Amino acid sequence: MQENPILEIKNLSISFGKNEVIHNISYHLNQNEILGIVGESGSGKSVSSLAILGLLPKKVSKITSGSILYKNQDLTHLSSKKFQTIRGHKIAMIFQEPMSSLNPSMTCGKQVQEILLQHTALTKPLAKEETLLLFEKVKLPTPERIFNAYPHEISGGQKQRVMIAMAIACKPDILIADEPTTALDVTVQKDIIKLLKTLQTETKMSVIFITHDLSLISEIAHRILVMYKGDIVEQGDANTLFNKPQHIYTKALINARPSLHTRLQVLPTINDYLNKTTKTDIITSEDRAKKHQLIYSKSPLLEVINVEKAYISKSGWFKKPDVFKAVDNVSFKLYEGETLGLVGESGCGKSTLGNAILQLDKATAGQILYKGVDITILSNSEIKKLRKDIQIIFQDPYSSLNPRIPVGEAIMEPMKVHNLYRSEAERKEKTIDILNKVGLSEAYFNRYPHEFSGGQRQRIGIARTIALQPKLIVCDESVSALDISVQAQVLNLLNDLKETFGFTYIFISHDLAVVKYMSDQLLVMNKGKIEELDNADVIYSTPKTAYTKKLIDAIPKGL
Repeated sequence: MQENPILEIKNLSISFGKNEVIHNISYHLNQNEILGIVGESGSGKSVSSLAILGLLPKKVSKITSGSILYKNQDLTHLSSKKFQTIRGHKIAMIFQEPMSSLNPSMTCGKQVQEILLQHTALTKPLAKEETLLLFEKVKLPTPERIFNAYPHEISGGQKQRVMIAMAIACKPDILIADEPTTALDVTVQKDIIKLLKTLQTETKMSVIFITHDLSLISEIAHRILVMYKGDIVEQGDANTLFNKPQHIYTKALINARPSLHTRLQVLPTINDYLNKTTKTDIITSEDRAKKHQLIYSKSPLLEVINVEKAYISKSGWFKKPDVFKAVDNVSFKLYEGETLGLVGESGCGKSTLGNAILQLDKATAGQILYKGVDITILSNSEIKKLRKDIQIIFQDPYSSLNPRIPVGEAIMEPMKVHNLYRSEAERKEKTIDILNKVGLSEAYFNRYPHEFSGGQRQRIGIARTIALQPKLIVCDESVSALDISVQAQVLNLLNDLKETFGFTYIFISHDLAVVKYMSDQLLVMNKGKIEELDNADVIYSTPKTAYTKKLIDAIPKGL
């Protein structure tokens, strides 16, 4: 691509207090180009991009050197008032979490309309007309309905499209997309990527696309730069960088993601690459067959028989109630020592099914047999005893931990509830042992949740779950919010714990590459029903239904 920079970052350094987080970086963005910035949490990719828009927190951060030139104008010297004429108008941003970026008390249409009224000379009726056209452009179904809907009334993918409509409303020169697809289903993610690519081609705007997933970015970007600990460690065109990476960190980012073709016994992490301790042992199909023969020769640990979960909503006094079946006549068996992968798009019923098995949300029909006993008819005291055997690892460990309780106490708490061990001293000893098992140390016992990184918090969540030595663990999107390398560490940990304690997992996720790596059997759900159920490798190599094929085709595979 011919170089014609619209934005130039020159020798930029940023500090938070005395801590320098961006170290003298330089790069440029050409006109009509998609530039990918890839790196993990803490690499500096979001901080350096927030600096472009003057959105760094004023009291705690400072640009200590360098310049940010937009059309030869240095943005580092602009006043807040001047920035308002550029922000959203000339340079726009799409954030990672649309729910927290959209105003919950305003309709989606009004929020986009407001941007147009602020930055253009359009009248209110014309701004509404333009908003509806934008909603059509970002391929939102029924634009009129979404114009009048509040953010909580539409899906995650639709919310992200509203954010994109808002960002492109004023036809900006530059669009910064900060992890815009991280929490989305693989099919919705593919749609959003396709949409951004199409919009960029149509409008000729320049795009900075920030992500931690190199496979994903290589499908959309012209050039990519890789950031690590505040430095740019590698940059180049997408094809070369993905297929012939030079820096060891780039190689680690590519290889830490589970492969769809070979199943490594241990996923490599960033540290493995940096310390040259990567292992290349693979699990062969013969190894899997032997293991499966052993697993499936026993009686099932859990049997789900014709389970349904219906929700009833009344829309008026005299109207017939609407019945929505979130789970519709689902049956399967789960065996001790097995990992059952549960996949499907948002709203397919996978988490509802998980909650029904956990007895957090009772099934409306069918049976759930655990060790031959129907747990749907147990009394409250019997369910309390069952809680020790069937546990959950949540997606967001931070919200599942009490911020006012040290993590050691949080891990001991379920032990106390279920009267495990004879004394407080014994419980503390067991907790320290568990902390060590999940890769943390005794030194962390008295620390609070906010003192840990996302990956460490997920380890604490796992420690809390295994404190009760359960038989069955439901992992509900438990690695989806983690960086690729941290995700690899947590997946390795889950597999180690499975071998050590003989756990059985139901692994719920929208990341199909991860599910294939982890699963023995795979259950694909669509609109509350089972779409397909078979050996994970068989489903990935020869999907039987169009829906499963669509899910697999949507996985980012890189160049």
